[in-house]
Amino acid sequence: MTDAVSPSVDAYVIPMERSGDGEWRCPVPDALAVVGIDQATLSSVIARHGWSGDGGDVLVHVDGSRLVVLFCPGASPTDLRRAAAAVVRRLTKVETACAALPPSVGAEGVAAFVEGLLLGGYRFRLSSTPNGATLRAVEVVARTAQRIRTAFQRAVRIAEGVVLARDLATMPSSTKSPAWLAAQARLIARRCGLGVRVRTERELAEEGFGGILGVGAGSAHPPRLIELTYRPPDPLPGQVVLIGKGVTFDSGGLSLKTASGMVAMKTDMAGGGAVIATMSLLRDLDVRVAVTGLVPGAENMPSGSALRPGDVITHFDGTTVEVLNTDAEGRLILADAIGYARRVLQPDVIVDLATLTGAMSRGLGRRHAGLFATDERLAAVLLDAAERAGEYLWRMPFVEEYRDALDSPIADLANVAIAGKDYGAGGIIAALFLREFARDVPFAHLDIAGPARADADEHEIVKGATGYGVRLLARWLAEPDPLRGLRRRGRRAATAVPA
Repeated sequence: MTDAVSPSVDAYVIPMERSGDGEWRCPVPDALAVVGIDQATLSSVIARHGWSGDGGDVLVHVDGSRLVVLFCPGASPTDLRRAAAAVVRRLTKVETACAALPPSVGAEGVAAFVEGLLLGGYRFRLSSTPNGATLRAVEVVARTAQRIRTAFQRAVRIAEGVVLARDLATMPSSTKSPAWLAAQARLIARRCGLGVRVRTERELAEEGFGGILGVGAGSAHPPRLIELTYRPPDPLPGQVVLIGKGVTFDSGGLSLKTASGMVAMKTDMAGGGAVIATMSLLRDLDVRVAVTGLVPGAENMPSGSALRPGDVITHFDGTTVEVLNTDAEGRLILADAIGYARRVLQPDVIVDLATLTGAMSRGLGRRHAGLFATDERLAAVLLDAAERAGEYLWRMPFVEEYRDALDSPIADLANVAIAGKDYGAGGIIAALFLREFARDVPFAHLDIAGPARADADEHEIVKGATGYGVRLLARWLAEPDPLRGLRRRGRRAATAVPA
C-alpha cells in the first residue's frame, strides 16, 4: 500500500463517483495526472458505453498502451469488495496494476477492497499448461494512517487464510487422505506458532473415538483427529474451541450417493479446512484468548469393513448411536470432537462448521449458512461478525418438538430420524443431534453446506470451494475480547498443551 500513484505499471484502476448533478468525477485527481487522461475524456467514455457502475460493474478503457479500469467504490465495504473482485478479473492480461481509492475510504473499506482483489482473482490449477493469467502485483493507493495500514495488513492475512481454506478443500481426494490433511496441519502449525497433536487410528481406538473410527472403517486411508492449539503470550481468561468436519471424501458409505452426488465431495472437509486456516491466522491477528481447533478427519467409503446401517457405535463421551444412514456421517465424527471438547478441554464456547446437510443448502441457498446456537450472546456475536465480514448467516431454530425423531429403540440416539418420525427438517434434526454432545457448554453449529461451494464466480466468490467461514471467524476472534459476555464463571486462562 502507498499514498502515491505509480507511473510505471501496465494498468490503472481509477474510482469514479457520481456527483449530485449526475456527472461522473474522479475523486483522485493525482491518478488522472499520472495516467495522462482528463476528466472530460473519462466522462465521454462513460457516456459512450452507458456505464452505470452498479453492482460492482467495471468499465475497461484502453488508452494507448495502458489499460484503464474504471470502478464505482459505492457506499459500503461490500460495494468495495465486489468492485475489487470485478476489477481483478479484468486484469488477467497484465503483470502490474495500480489501484487508487478515494480519500474518503477508511480502514474497513480498504480492507474490503484488498479482500476483493485477493479473493476474486483466486484460481486453483493442477494443469500441465499455463492458465494464461499473468498478474503479479496490484499496488493499492490509499491514505496511509496507521489504522488503515493495520487494516490493510490484516486483510491480506485474512485473505491468505481464505486462500488456504480453498486450496485444502479443492485438493483432489486422490491426494487428500486424512493423513495428508494432518500433515498439512503440522506444517501450518510449525509456520504459525501453533501446538499440534494428531491422533492416529490406534490412538483413536485406545481413547474411544467410535464415531471417527466408524466413519473411516471402510476406507484404505485410516482416520485422524487433528488438534491445533493457540495460546497467546498474555491471554485473557477462557478458551474457544473450533471444530471443523474433515471428511476428505464422502461416497455416502454403504448408503451410497449417486454418481453426480459425489462430484463435489472432495470439498466435504471444507469446514475442517476453514478451521485449520483460521487457526493459522490467530498469532498475526493478536487474538487475546486461547483457541483450540479440532478437525476429525475420515474418508467415508463402502467396503467389507464399512459401517453398516443398523450398527451401534459408542462415542468418546460414552453416548451410543444407532447408525440408520451411513451418509449422515459428518455428525458422527463431529459428535466425537464435541464430546471430547466438552469433557476434556472444558471451553467457554464450542463452534463447529460443517457441510452437513443438503436440506440447509436447499432451504437457504448458496450464500447463507444456517446458524444454530444454544446461547443468545454467542449467536449475536457470530451474526455481527458475519455481517461485517461479508459472509452471511441465518439464525435457525432448535425445534424441540422434533427431538423425539432421534430416539433410537436400542441406543441412546439415532443418527437420523427414526421411522415414523421424519419431520422433513434434516438440517434441524442434525443440529439437535450435535447439541446432545455439547450439553451445557454454549454451542453454535454452522451448517455451511450451501456457501462452502459455488457453481460460478460471483463477486469475491469463485467457482468451487469458497473458503467460507474464515473471514467470519477471524472477525470475531480478532475482537479485543471475543469472549466478552460468554465466559463461564471461574474460568482461568488456558495453558499451553504440549505439541
